[in-house]
Amino acid sequence: MNHSDQSRRDFVKTTSLLTGGLLTVPLFGRSQGFQSGVADVIKVALIGCGGRGRGAAVQALCTKQNVQLVAMADAFQDNLDESVKLINEALSEKGQADRFQVPAEARFVGFDAYQKAIPLADVVILATPPGFRPIHFEEAIKQNKHVFMEKPVAVDPAGVLKVLAVAEEAKKKKLNVV
Repeated sequence: MNHSDQSRRDFVKTTSLLTGGLLTVPLFGRSQGFQSGVADVIKVALIGCGGRGRGAAVQALCTKQNVQLVAMADAFQDNLDESVKLINEALSEKGQADRFQVPAEARFVGFDAYQKAIPLADVVILATPPGFRPIHFEEAIKQNKHVFMEKPVAVDPAGVLKVLAVAEEAKKKKLNVV
């Protein structure tokens, strides 16, 4: 279907499916695009270090998988610093402090910080404000990374269409998107 031929109803239906997660697959399960053996470490980058990003990172790091946080990026230094502190505290309380492996040189600040963090990981958590998410999602898929993306995935029709197009590309590359 040509995007210009979509009815409002089709558009709403498609975006509802996307934001509802029906176009996604499990993040830490096995897929053709991501094979993880028992000894393999799944490297995670957190893009967007606010409260939701911190929570998603801690949840991902406290799974039974061999997972490590290896990079962090945020537009603002204070968000990044606070997240480093709070994620370390949360992981220490859960006996998982060794899963925080983000040295100072893997902590990036600025509006282009995501471009520096994504290459360091296997899986990218996108927890930035939703207006930026289509751009960050596109970059992660371009770099062949699996993605966990908070919702909403976009704030306007152009962003939703971009996410849909990038999701198709991810599917072709056999990348997991949640």
